[in-house]
Amino acid sequence: MIFFAVLLCIPLVTSSNYVFSILTMVGFYALVCIGLTTLTGYAGQISLGHAAFYGIGAYSSAVLTGTYGLNPWLAIIIGAVISAIVALIVGIPTFKLKGYYLALATLGFGIIVFTLFKELSSITGGSNGFFGIPSISLFGFEFITDISYFYLIWIVVFLAILFMRNIIHSRIGRGLRSIEGSEIAADAVGVNLMSYKLQMFVLSAIFASVAGSFLAHYVSFINPDLFVANTSIFFLIMVIIGGKGNIWGSIVGAAIYVLLDELLKHYVPLLLPNVGGEFEIVFFGILLVLMLIYMPNGLVPQFEKIVSKFKRKPSANSTLQSISANATGGDNK
Repeated sequence: MIFFAVLLCIPLVTSSNYVFSILTMVGFYALVCIGLTTLTGYAGQISLGHAAFYGIGAYSSAVLTGTYGLNPWLAIIIGAVISAIVALIVGIPTFKLKGYYLALATLGFGIIVFTLFKELSSITGGSNGFFGIPSISLFGFEFITDISYFYLIWIVVFLAILFMRNIIHSRIGRGLRSIEGSEIAADAVGVNLMSYKLQMFVLSAIFASVAGSFLAHYVSFINPDLFVANTSIFFLIMVIIGGKGNIWGSIVGAAIYVLLDELLKHYVPLLLPNVGGEFEIVFFGILLVLMLIYMPNGLVPQFEKIVSKFKRKPSANSTLQSISANATGGDNK
């Protein structure tokens, strides 16, 4: 509550549209990563195809509102339902696989969906993109400014975190943690592995779809390049940076990714004028390797571990007082 209260007070400090656009993008990515963190960190499943659900939500909202004139909120819900159905269809055969085969299967799914976005030009606009996506309005208020979208997306992120925290601390959450620890042990105590995995996969797909829908209405133009396989990899990098076993890691990972990406776009061309446009992939690839080697649990769990050590470490005065109290108690006896 304190974090979101401080976040929503940022407009009192600055009125920069650039700052609000950055924070809004962090919100979009954080919403995707909240679902992906639950799938990866708690259910122990790696997905490299979440850019597909991100794109399904975006194109569903774009086509339904831009072509057919549907209400944006209804389009967002329909996009989420479509993503859930697709996730269920893909998940049933996919979750029979294990390890790297599962990751490769979701990667292949993402490539298929990206190809459909590109080739179905009569519906999606193809490589030229889809223009004229209307803005969202609520009770007569139209979300057309960066600051209005900033409030909108972070309220949605706040609700998403509350929802996921409730799941994690429920019986389902305990089942998910048992799957992540050992599928064999979880199966032995009666946890329905397929059902839990599918539920989290569908739920994470819905989160990605909703984020994609909001993105489409925010930028009012989308094209298939926003939903390439690299986008799925970047989502996974955000989760790993923040901490795949912590919901708050979703926000931290998304924020670090967006900020580093902006810094790279600004300073790399100044330092290396002849460098190509794919330097972000190289940088984040190196960062991912370093994180996996030196900080595999991510930043947030590592920070919590450091804080807990300081909390457990008794001070010298408290130790002397404890000894004195014990000694006094012994004399009285």
